[in-house]
Amino acid sequence: MEISMSYSQDEDNEYEKFIRRMNPPRVVIDNESCKNATVIQVDSANKHGILLEVVQILTDLNLVIKKAYISSDGGWFMDVFNVTDQDGNKITDEQVLDYIHKSLGPDSSFMTRSVGVLPSLDYTSVELLGRDRPGLLSEVSAVLAHLKCNVVNAEVWTHNTRAAAVMQITDQDTGCAIDDPERLLKIKELLRNVLRGSNHSREAKTVVSRSSTHTDRRLHQMMFADRDYERLDDDGLVDRQKPDVSVDNWYDKDYSVVTIRCKDRPKLLFDTVCTLTDMQYVIFHGSVDSEGHDAYQEYYIRHIDGSPVKSEAERQRVIQCLEAAIERRVSEGLKLELCTTDRTGLLSDVTRIFRENGLTVCRAEVTTRAGKALNTFYVRDASGDPVDAKTIESIRDAIGQTMLKVKGTHKESKQVRPESQSRFLLGGLFKTRSFCNFSLIRSYS
Repeated sequence: MEISMSYSQDEDNEYEKFIRRMNPPRVVIDNESCKNATVIQVDSANKHGILLEVVQILTDLNLVIKKAYISSDGGWFMDVFNVTDQDGNKITDEQVLDYIHKSLGPDSSFMTRSVGVLPSLDYTSVELLGRDRPGLLSEVSAVLAHLKCNVVNAEVWTHNTRAAAVMQITDQDTGCAIDDPERLLKIKELLRNVLRGSNHSREAKTVVSRSSTHTDRRLHQMMFADRDYERLDDDGLVDRQKPDVSVDNWYDKDYSVVTIRCKDRPKLLFDTVCTLTDMQYVIFHGSVDSEGHDAYQEYYIRHIDGSPVKSEAERQRVIQCLEAAIERRVSEGLKLELCTTDRTGLLSDVTRIFRENGLTVCRAEVTTRAGKALNTFYVRDASGDPVDAKTIESIRDAIGQTMLKVKGTHKESKQVRPESQSRFLLGGLFKTRSFCNFSLIRSYS
């Protein structure tokens, strides 16, 4: 049986290579036809997931997709994207244009690779999933610092009382990935104990491995598997409009038509396409328009088995999952950017200062480049009040005025209900509690 399955997979791979040789991918980049965007057209043989791979490549370049036209009915894939840089300008950087050509053109590997898990020699990957609570990431980062692990990259999301993180860590002394099995087991056990700090039925999960995966897609998969789309209450929606998502069947053509209207934000297209793809739906046609502050997306989909949405329960599930995908990285609160020399324990120190000043962080991105830590935090006051300017200045004094920059205004940090149980990952109400009192740390020292 195993030999037969292996033979079938080899056949499929050879067939894909043959199709690729006969119909190599083609990318055309046009800076003339549109006055305010660069137009990128991608043509290739079709396969499930190809749209997500193309969108992922463009998104990872921090390009803003203003418009998109999607067509992949039959055996051919043809999409058009109108893109700009983060400042709204056309893409003129020759290195970026060359990278797009190489990544999506005939010499690329995007038609034959999968967006999955790859081995990594540079760092150890840590995945965390559990119930959100005050100061959780502060505890996690303090434990990692205690175990002489340096957090070089991390992405942290919270949604609907749940928290998920993908972190890339290295050994403090060697700067390399950690491969000692006993040490990896200790890290996993201690982090699991931290996540189990609350007595709730939904189990905390910790994975420590030497593999590499696309962080944003993995976070979506983790929270989807955790069923964070099952809304417990509407506390988190007090200050923002709920995304308008509808799913209707077009019976004449056997399509389900998905329409999305919401406030535009970076990576919105990736989030919705990623969710539909991981739910095993195929997007045959679609259009995207995100000019201005609002976004409109329309997709004509079928399940991978060829059927449209079959029941009301399935329709509601698609709606809920897309709403969750949109909400997971909504950038609420005041944006703080930290830029300083990287060191072991930096994330632990910064989150401790946030916690001691009564701040909670809705979302966090931690990046290290050439020895520099480039971290972004979206913060709110843990009591539900707008962030006070004096609190921010106190934090900047503690961290360093030149190291911590405030983006936006204090008015952008809107008031939320104090009783809401979500959005507490980095913040906390226990302002005076010190991590040296945690028995969890002592138990492994």
